[in-house]
Amino acid sequence: MTRIRNESTAALTRRRLLKTGAAAGALLTAPSLMRGVAAAEDNTVYVGTWGGAWGRAQEACFNKPFTERTGIKCVAVGGVSLAKVKAMVENGTYDFDICDMNYPQAEHDKLVQPMDRSVMDFTNISPEGVVGNGLRDATFATQLVYRKDKFPNGGPKNWADFWDVKKFPGRRSLNTRPNTIIEFALMADGVPPDKVYPLDIERAFKKLNEIKPHITVWWSQIVEATRLIHDGEVDMISLWSSGVKMLKDTNDPVEVVWNQAHLEVGGAFYVIKGTPRAKNAFKYLEFFHDPKQHAEFCRTLAFGPGNPKCFDYMSKEEIALAPTAPQNWSIGVVPDYDWLTPRNAMLQERFSQWQAG
Repeated sequence: MTRIRNESTAALTRRRLLKTGAAAGALLTAPSLMRGVAAAEDNTVYVGTWGGAWGRAQEACFNKPFTERTGIKCVAVGGVSLAKVKAMVENGTYDFDICDMNYPQAEHDKLVQPMDRSVMDFTNISPEGVVGNGLRDATFATQLVYRKDKFPNGGPKNWADFWDVKKFPGRRSLNTRPNTIIEFALMADGVPPDKVYPLDIERAFKKLNEIKPHITVWWSQIVEATRLIHDGEVDMISLWSSGVKMLKDTNDPVEVVWNQAHLEVGGAFYVIKGTPRAKNAFKYLEFFHDPKQHAEFCRTLAFGPGNPKCFDYMSKEEIALAPTAPQNWSIGVVPDYDWLTPRNAMLQERFSQWQAG
């Protein structure tokens, strides 16, 4: 019987899924208090955080070093969401001054402060890392991963192989992010990675009908997904790059397939429109793309740096696990967010209905 482990996937984002229970709350070093314009605090910046593994890496790689370098107090504040940012901008009161947001949506909703280049030094910032008025955070991948002990002669090499239950029999698991799964279904049906967008939704769901009876677990939490393949509960799985790093760190007998991986590049760090601490926030934004610091952050999470200059500070082994490394980037799928963003709600509803049916 297929098990669905899915907690309101419409609200799930990659950073929310990095949370690991109580540890996420323990990271937050400041209460979530509404701070008005009158409390401008010249020597402080409040940084929105998603908590969990993301938040711990952010604290170690950016927040503490930023304070040491600049003398500006950096305070992490949880509870990041677009709805909350909208309320802060509308009310002119700010819980935090800078945070990571979905870049097409944040720009579209006019929630971001125009980038102040008079405050920022762009010497170490690569042009590829600039997204409108923000800087790319980091890219993660969703890859096909299989157990080598289950397939000693070689396992699936693409999503068509994942769908081929006769050639590659075994227990399978997929995640519950609709656009990712639709991408995989289309590639399984023969669509080249560079032709996946715009998504052919009807074709994708027809292909999904073929694999649905063979999915043992639909997962939504990265910790559980990693455990599924680690414990041998499933033989192949779609898995985030952060989960891959966990498996590599414990020397699990797994093979990672970069071919046709989903490359999630929809996040960027923005200074929030109207914050009274914009100057400090832009200094933090600049520091966020410091190649050495950004490389350490990506190394910790097995993410691909938004600043290509980071590769100068990463080993060959670390680069091999980075989604934005040229050899990985060239064979993956980068979503068309202009097409995807206004259709996310529709895709979520369609997928939820299909999954429950």
